[in-house]
Amino acid sequence: MDKGSAWEKYTEKDIEKLNNICNDYKKFLTVAKTEREATKEIIRRAEEKGYKNLEDYIKNNIKITPGDKIYVNNKGKAVALFHIGTRPVTEGMNILGAHIDSPRIDLKANAIYESDGFAYFDTHYYGGIKKYQWVTLPLAIHGVVIKKDGTKIDLNIGEEESDPVIGITDLLPHLAGEQMKQEASKIIEGEKLDPIIGNKPLATEEKESVKNNILLLLKEKYNIVEEDFHSAEIELVPAGSAKDFGLDRSMIISYGQDDRACAYTSLEAFLEIDQTEKTLSCILVDKEEIGSVGATGMQSHFFDNAIAEICLLMGESSPVAVRRVLNHSKMLSSDVNATYDPLYKSAMDKRNASQFTRGVVYCKYTGSRGKSGSNDANAEYIAELRKVMDDANVSFQLSELGKVDMGGGGTIAYMLAKYNMDVIDCGVGVLSMHAPWEVTSKADIYEAYRGYIAFLKNI
Repeated sequence: MDKGSAWEKYTEKDIEKLNNICNDYKKFLTVAKTEREATKEIIRRAEEKGYKNLEDYIKNNIKITPGDKIYVNNKGKAVALFHIGTRPVTEGMNILGAHIDSPRIDLKANAIYESDGFAYFDTHYYGGIKKYQWVTLPLAIHGVVIKKDGTKIDLNIGEEESDPVIGITDLLPHLAGEQMKQEASKIIEGEKLDPIIGNKPLATEEKESVKNNILLLLKEKYNIVEEDFHSAEIELVPAGSAKDFGLDRSMIISYGQDDRACAYTSLEAFLEIDQTEKTLSCILVDKEEIGSVGATGMQSHFFDNAIAEICLLMGESSPVAVRRVLNHSKMLSSDVNATYDPLYKSAMDKRNASQFTRGVVYCKYTGSRGKSGSNDANAEYIAELRKVMDDANVSFQLSELGKVDMGGGGTIAYMLAKYNMDVIDCGVGVLSMHAPWEVTSKADIYEAYRGYIAFLKNI
């Protein structure tokens, strides 16, 4: 059911607010291209709003009371925020949950090699990508190197105007006859996603002189030696900042909008709440693109461990307190959705596809084909959300992820639903999802932000 474009309802005041939100969103996208950078920026913004580290409460045995604003930093790659309400925490929380990792190219442990006069990074791609989209693009180097003595070295090369960039080459069309006969998934193989990082030999070296010149530069500028890459997390991402898209400036193009479109809007909605009766939480996690695994993914117990610590410091010492909190909670799994693209109609069921400018997207079930791996939200919860959105005049739509037999995808929703809480996917529609540059509608960004506020205040 098409309720029309959200643009049609906006007043001049709405447009001003929308532009302020979207301009700030572009800044967030530009400075938070990795999960580590996103975590740092999220905590910076939270601390500006008065949020304090849970570790300080624990170390100093400080009692947690209503009104307290708390964050948990999980290994510098995931964050959980809590705004303590006046009602008992065991009555449950309203939770927003998004992920802050995005498809990219990572470096292998033995990261640098030389071949026929070129120095290369040896790489392993991360998440679901179309490999051919990542060639002939300027790439930036983001990440950290941890030396044996514990020294941490942050790398961010390729984002400043004066910085060099690196990139992956492709075969010229004049010689690509055989290449072009390959399936799209095989045109560029994973082992060929290695960017050139140098071509200038070191005059004093006879063997691997180009590689050694790169290592010399790294040693001189960053005090990094080759073995330090063994304890590094280096990610290659498209170089450049988020920009307005379209001659009418109605859209945004950027790397990493899956899922920072929802991470940003969830965070800003959450930080805007001044007072609350019900305890609120915002989870911003890592590793969703590869199954939410590991210590910083949603399958980790860091979130329920944090709730256990909060319960203890609030005097909720019952062994079932954490289970009661989670059982009575309600959640929006803030994740993006595939928007209807008129150039690729054959993959979409238009009647049930999300549409640009129609507002925040609710997806009752994700998974694939016969709902495999799905979180299937119940009708009662959806009805409750419909009323809340309508009462707040939030533009929203319900969608599926493409045609039934075309494929599908998953989110963190089912991982929280296992606690018996009501969960549904709710996020922003994206064009060119998982491409190096993705496109969103400014109206949808704004409606997601408004929708998340309505959820936090009224559910």
